[in-house]
Amino acid sequence: MENTTFYRQQLVNKLISWSCPVKQEDIVSLFDYDMSKDMIPTDGIVLLTDKKVILMADGNMQHEIELSGIDKFVFRHDVGSVAVECDIKEGETIVLCRATMSHSKLLGHMTKKFNVYLEKKEFSEDENTSPDDRCPICGTPYKKRHGKICTNCVSKKKLFARLWEIMRPHKWMLLAGSLFFVFSLLISLINPYINKILVDNYVNNPEIKSLIEDDKTKVFIGFLLALLLTLGSSILGYLINLARNLIMMKVGAGTILDLRKMVFNKIQMLSMSGLSKKTTGELTQRVISDTQEVQNFINSQIPNVLGLILQLIGVSVMLIIYDWRLLIVFLLPLPLTIIPMRIFHRFSRKIYSRQWQASSKCNTILHDIFSGIRVVKAFGTEEKETVRYDAAARRVRDLSIRNETRYALLVPFIRFGLMIGNFMVLYYTGVKILDGFMTVGEASMLSSYVAMVYGPINWLTNIPNALNRVFTSVIRIFDIIDEKPDMIDKDKTVDKDIIGEIEFKNATFSYDGVTDVLKNVNIKIRPGEMVGLVGKSGVGKSTLINLVMRLYDVNDGSIYIDGTDIRDISQHSLRSQIGVVLQETILFSGSVYDNLLYAKADASREEIINAAKTAGAHEFIMRLPDGYNTIIGEKGHTLSGGERQRVAIARALLRNPRILILDEATASLDTEIEKQIQDSLQLLIKDRTTIAIAHRLSTLRNADRIIVLDEKSVAEVGSHEELMKQKGIYYGLVMAQRQMSKMSRQ
Repeated sequence: MENTTFYRQQLVNKLISWSCPVKQEDIVSLFDYDMSKDMIPTDGIVLLTDKKVILMADGNMQHEIELSGIDKFVFRHDVGSVAVECDIKEGETIVLCRATMSHSKLLGHMTKKFNVYLEKKEFSEDENTSPDDRCPICGTPYKKRHGKICTNCVSKKKLFARLWEIMRPHKWMLLAGSLFFVFSLLISLINPYINKILVDNYVNNPEIKSLIEDDKTKVFIGFLLALLLTLGSSILGYLINLARNLIMMKVGAGTILDLRKMVFNKIQMLSMSGLSKKTTGELTQRVISDTQEVQNFINSQIPNVLGLILQLIGVSVMLIIYDWRLLIVFLLPLPLTIIPMRIFHRFSRKIYSRQWQASSKCNTILHDIFSGIRVVKAFGTEEKETVRYDAAARRVRDLSIRNETRYALLVPFIRFGLMIGNFMVLYYTGVKILDGFMTVGEASMLSSYVAMVYGPINWLTNIPNALNRVFTSVIRIFDIIDEKPDMIDKDKTVDKDIIGEIEFKNATFSYDGVTDVLKNVNIKIRPGEMVGLVGKSGVGKSTLINLVMRLYDVNDGSIYIDGTDIRDISQHSLRSQIGVVLQETILFSGSVYDNLLYAKADASREEIINAAKTAGAHEFIMRLPDGYNTIIGEKGHTLSGGERQRVAIARALLRNPRILILDEATASLDTEIEKQIQDSLQLLIKDRTTIAIAHRLSTLRNADRIIVLDEKSVAEVGSHEELMKQKGIYYGLVMAQRQMSKMSRQ
């Protein structure tokens, strides 16, 4: 792996600079850490050889341990830090190294690999790497929320080439727009020539009086035609520019639609692990703000850049025809404008990236505050949230001021170069006029041609800002588009009609790849069976049902549905046959009817009402102002917690699933309503595999089996009566709950 080679070589080079006595060929693996055992910042490296583990810190060898004396390596989370420890065979534990939380994934990853080597003396080179958090070219760590794109190494040409591929469907519109650019250029080149005719033939013609005396009508008609030609060319130019702008706006709107669809669809395709690493505000900004930045660039900057190039070519040709020396005079000051812009562009790219991050964080804070406004008001923390948002907004302001200040300092240099150019052109044409080699009309025409380019070059001072903004946005867009989902359907998946048998075989799962949440889980659930999941908070109950829905894939082992590996079933086919009522009730802004219809788009009104009646929701829905057509607001905030949960249950039932998952489905219901729903669920779960997690253990009395999870695996299995007789973990949980119930009644 390219990343492996760079990371390893980077550390080896550091060891060489430290004059480390260990030979490079003896190193099996190595990784870096940044904190001493006493929590002091340290530049350190841990080396694994075939016989020892060696600890280097700040250029010195600190410690070495014989592998033969180590029982295993242990990765541990501390408060604000992580550590790797060695369990010595004599029973002693030694802290090998510590690191800040930024090294958590690295140390956890390498601890696993060291243990494999300790047991099997095997270390796969393709896995000997730091986590994928560094650029494989320059080694720079990827910045937080920057994805896997290094702004130092990414090629602008390649990014904009990809953007062109998205614009390609609109190529004929772009061609039409380009033709209008050419027409506009031709007209703009004609106008100065007409102006030359007016000046030399009429305004500044020494013989004009004698011509008028000879034929006043002819002179007047000629003058009038020149004026009408100027007016006509101006109107035609205006109409052409209008058509050009409308075409480019249409291209921009079409491109932005395609781009937003791509980003939105890709976000929906991302796995839960990928989505959990990004905030809602950040994702929203990529779909809306970043794509809008691209549209603005297409609508405003691309036409101007294209027009500037065409004008530069056209004017250069005209100047060569009239006087090639004037072209040299015209081009001489251009480096004074281009060099400062180039320097500014290189310097400001990182600043704009920071401004984007700050803006994203500001949006995230806004989303958190507005979505949790009830909590904010309930705790009376409006002032605190105002301070938090103000701090984020000030950060955006400060970065924006810094960027604009640097840009404002750049502009005078550019305009000074243009001023020198104008002065040189005026001096050259003035001398030519005084020497009699150029007429006033010709000088006016040539000055107009020069102004046609110097004007847009003055506009060009805005390009560094625009390029940096759009460059940052394009990086963010393609970062999302290029992200590979952790879970993808295989080339040959099946669309299977599920019966409902679920089997876990030695299933192990970890969210971070370091700490196992479930380990070697073996469960078999028969079709039509109702199974309750019980255990203390954090033992992996919700994780287990997430695995059944294939929101995540197991790290080791397998899950089978009706004897077929869950990874061989298409995700759409699997989830379309699962009904879910999650612990967190999510309803969408809209009517009650729309929320129920979400589960089954072609459901009839009778089906929807029957599902609502089964879930005990029909009565309260009919009491709402507009019944099923009542708008319930964002996340259903106009409904109570119990009402939202009943709507969610009805939504799950409407799908008529083969597998029903209830994650604390009745937690927000009062006892009477809960009993109604439990009675309805008894009818519903018949001939349907059901997995239920319940806070109140009494609700699982009718489960065929209860599975107790503890210490990352299955601890007990049996019916309520069987587990109570065992007087194990389940018995303890039930008795503790009964005791709390008694205390609450007192």
